[in-house]
Amino acid sequence: MGNDILTVVVPCYNEEEVLPETVKELGGILQGLVAEKKVAANSKLLFVDDGSHDKTWPLIQKYEQEFGYVTGIKFSRNYGHQNALVAGLTVASKHSDIMITIDADLQDDVNAINEMVDQYHAGYDVVYGVRNNRDTDSAFKRRTALAFYSLMGKLGVELVPNSADYRLMSKRAVEALLKMKEQNLFLRGMVPLVGFPTAKVYYARKERFAGESKYPLKKMIKFAVNGITSFSTAPIKLVMGLGLFIVMVGIIFFIYSLISKLTGHVVTGWTSLITSIWVLGGVQLICLSVIGEYVGKVFIEVKHRPRFIIEQDDFSKLFN
Repeated sequence: MGNDILTVVVPCYNEEEVLPETVKELGGILQGLVAEKKVAANSKLLFVDDGSHDKTWPLIQKYEQEFGYVTGIKFSRNYGHQNALVAGLTVASKHSDIMITIDADLQDDVNAINEMVDQYHAGYDVVYGVRNNRDTDSAFKRRTALAFYSLMGKLGVELVPNSADYRLMSKRAVEALLKMKEQNLFLRGMVPLVGFPTAKVYYARKERFAGESKYPLKKMIKFAVNGITSFSTAPIKLVMGLGLFIVMVGIIFFIYSLISKLTGHVVTGWTSLITSIWVLGGVQLICLSVIGEYVGKVFIEVKHRPRFIIEQDDFSKLFN
């Protein structure tokens, strides 16, 4: 039971304000698990510096010197949150039995890690951290989040509602996840595809300890669009349905115009003509953008470029 090596993967992007408290909080949890013999003594906190421009990496290196359980890897540039998570899991899976991913902002309750590890020892390979409420969110964010989960469910995408990227995964679960080689990462949809026994741990999400959110509205919208287009072809089918609907409306207008001509009730004017041109033009542009989104994803995937490039890997050095 106490021989399982745990690695807590923490993606970081410009987190110098919160990092000292993050190391303190997570370090306390990790040391407690070691003392209770739930995980091995050589378990680690693995910080992934996602191309930060502040003092995040120097701080990680400082804590490596101060605490034997702290280590890190550094990207050559910013590759994004999802790639940082995958990089951490890729490196950690070579030497770890259990991996937990959690953001550095301390909004996710670190105390839930204890229960996650207990669920792992009970036989679960994937343990999701699930929010028990959304009281810390604005009304707008709360409604849009619930609408997103509802929409994804209707599109046939299996997600765990109110669960982000705070989760525990066993070694075999991570290895199965890493076999999925797509460039357009949406881990919330990919992890459920792994299968294996799963459990949930509920917790109350807190306000960000310090610093600014790395997910403003623009990024959240982009993230949602990526999730939809990465896991469902429903938008393309919707485009076809929309096209058929417009054709039917056009036929109805044609019949109406023909009847008006034959009965002599022709009303001259340009309003209806201009309106139809603008509406049809807008619909065509929307359709092209939806199709272009999918074509763009294919364009990115076929290049087979690396998801990330690691400039410095202090974690692997510990096992060499």
